[in-house]
Amino acid sequence: MTDDFRETGGILDTVHATAQDLHDAGFIDKRRMAEYEALCRHNIPNYDSHRIRALRDRYHLSQAVLASVLNTSLSTVRQWEIGRKHPSGPSRKLLDLLDRKGLEALI
Repeated sequence: MTDDFRETGGILDTVHATAQDLHDAGFIDKRRMAEYEALCRHNIPNYDSHRIRALRDRYHLSQAVLASVLNTSLSTVRQWEIGRKHPSGPSRKLLDLLDRKGLEALI
C-alpha cells in the first residue's frame, strides 16, 4: 500500500474494491475497470522544491499563478520552493496531474 492510500484513509482502496465487485458482477466493462485501476492505483511521487520549480518553469508560470491553479496560497508555493514545506494530499495530486497531463487538465 502506498502513502497515498494511507493519507486518504483507505478511500481509494474502497473505491477500487467496489469497482472490482461491480466489474466481477458484469456492471463495469474491462475498459472502465482499467480507468479505475489507473485512478486508484497510480503512485503519486513526492514533489520537492526542485521538481516544483521545474514544473513552474516548464509551463512558464509565476508562483502566484501556480498557487491559483492549485487553489493554494502564494505563501505555500514559496514555502515549497524553499523547502520549508512539502505538498501533500490534494496539492500533491494536482501537481502530479499537472506533471502528467499538462496545464489544460487543471484549468
